[in-house]
Amino acid sequence: MQRFFIEPWQLDEPQHLIHIKGEDVNHIKNVLRMKAGEELWVSDGEKKEYHCRIEELLPDEVLLRILYAQGPEYELKSRIYLFQGLPKADKMELIIQKAVELGAFAIVPVSTRRCVVKLDEQKARKKAERWQEIARSAAKQSKRLQIPQVFPVRTWKEALELAEDLDVVLIPYELYHGMQKTRETLSAIRPGQSIGVLIGPEGGFEEEEVQQALERGALPVSLGRRILRTETAGMTMLSVLMMQLEED
Repeated sequence: MQRFFIEPWQLDEPQHLIHIKGEDVNHIKNVLRMKAGEELWVSDGEKKEYHCRIEELLPDEVLLRILYAQGPEYELKSRIYLFQGLPKADKMELIIQKAVELGAFAIVPVSTRRCVVKLDEQKARKKAERWQEIARSAAKQSKRLQIPQVFPVRTWKEALELAEDLDVVLIPYELYHGMQKTRETLSAIRPGQSIGVLIGPEGGFEEEEVQQALERGALPVSLGRRILRTETAGMTMLSVLMMQLEED
């Protein structure tokens, strides 16, 4: 069943109505070719989702009748921030899509020393718009209650400053060997804690960058003896955290 996101002003709970506006109107009418009487899901991006029936298709609005509302447990109790070193080509799009599916709360693109990709202000802005739309589409597909935020590109210094406010910050590092210690670190994380995951680009982090993260309280973890690609490392960490934090 199709899923859409709304802002609070679009919701008229006393009348049991939702007013769909903007580009979603065209998507419902002309792309999906939905008709009056068909049903869909709508999320307010925070607390509830609504099972609705299309009441009326107007020129610039789709009017929905709320059939019932519920507060699903699709979201993890913890807010996970994926700090992703900028990868080459279109890998970032895949990383964002999969991170959203795995429950990430936000994705922070980071420009580190070994990043091949260099974005000027205009390119960075266009990329950010594209990445946010990918996050929105992935949230719809995976039945997320909220759309994860994709931050503007941050420098390494800015990323570490942002991560300082989180309860736990993890940095997978190929030179760190300690699987038992990694298990202990991960098992100590509890639902409700905010978590940062620092992932380097192709070529990984420079040792100085790792040291800077450790000095600010980041915890090193191992992902095993095999060297993972940048697009694999983040997904591995998110998968492990999801299994650790998912509630029955």
